[in-house]
Amino acid sequence: MHVALGGTFDPVHDGHLALFERAFELGDVTVGLTSDELAPKTRHVDRYVRPFDDRKADLEAELRPLAEEYGREFEVRELDKPTGIATEEGFDVLIVSPETRGGGERVNEIREEKGLKPLRIEVVEHVPAEDGKRISSTRIVSGEIDRHGNLTPDREGRGRTPPSDE
Repeated sequence: MHVALGGTFDPVHDGHLALFERAFELGDVTVGLTSDELAPKTRHVDRYVRPFDDRKADLEAELRPLAEEYGREFEVRELDKPTGIATEEGFDVLIVSPETRGGGERVNEIREEKGLKPLRIEVVEHVPAEDGKRISSTRIVSGEIDRHGNLTPDREGRGRTPPSDE
């Protein structure tokens, strides 16, 4: 079975790891990573997103041990549009979070228009942080929590703009 999922993954956190683990349980995995151009358009909150190459290196470092643990292969590909790679042939399952389920349904509509069979959509529930709210990259970047959902009231966030070279 071949599994697709996509996102910005900046930074990778325990909620993402839950998505990845479910994907590797099901089969070999292709992760669509948003391009530098697409990433800001997919954010609900205006914030700085690190460059594609940096995000890809961190993502591959997280995926490698999981792939080994499950005896699976993986590939990271650049996403230039929200429906991305999942509208291509060769995939069986699409991993989504609750808020991206609608996007998964849109992927299946596009696949149907192309004459492709629909993907099985697997919804992976959010991972709660220490305060019971969901872990999210936005909360981590703002300094509210760490990647594991621990509250970090004394940590400063990343901000909305790239760091300066000063």
